[in-house]
Amino acid sequence: MIENELPEDLNGSIRFHGHFCPGLAIGYRAAKIGMDRLGAERAVDEELIAIVENDTCAADAVQWLTGCTFGKGNFFFRDHGKQVFTFALRPSGRAVRVALRPADDRPEPKDDSRDAAAELLLTEDAELLFKIEDRTIDLPDTATIRDSITCDECGEPAMCTRIVETDGRQLCRPCAARH
Repeated sequence: MIENELPEDLNGSIRFHGHFCPGLAIGYRAAKIGMDRLGAERAVDEELIAIVENDTCAADAVQWLTGCTFGKGNFFFRDHGKQVFTFALRPSGRAVRVALRPADDRPEPKDDSRDAAAELLLTEDAELLFKIEDRTIDLPDTATIRDSITCDECGEPAMCTRIVETDGRQLCRPCAARH
């Protein structure tokens, strides 16, 4: 696929991720589907949340398109190893879950190339590629700014909720793990 033929938001995802691949196409389509279904705009703050169930290339496209990030506290990773993405709106909890169908349950690309797989993922009917479910979910808490405590061993500040008290000393997790 030629970059200048692609939508600008996909080109932005490619620049953010570093290359174009089928995994990026999966995340791009999932995010587009979820946001369209919710009538959502790219997040400015925490009004939109994204939950990804994998740490693949797809997650980068989800971050780029939705504006959801770890830093804003509206991007959540659930380590399930599944190409499943949930998008939700605050404060209602109205959500859509977008799950990639198994390979044997979706159309096949015209050949075995990565480009053909990516093209199919970008152009095929969404319902043939993904199981799409409207839901209402219990929303994760909004981001909280926490105080830092200086680790008694390494001298580096760590979030107070991540400090481990060991033998009367306040240690960051890496230092505590060494004891």
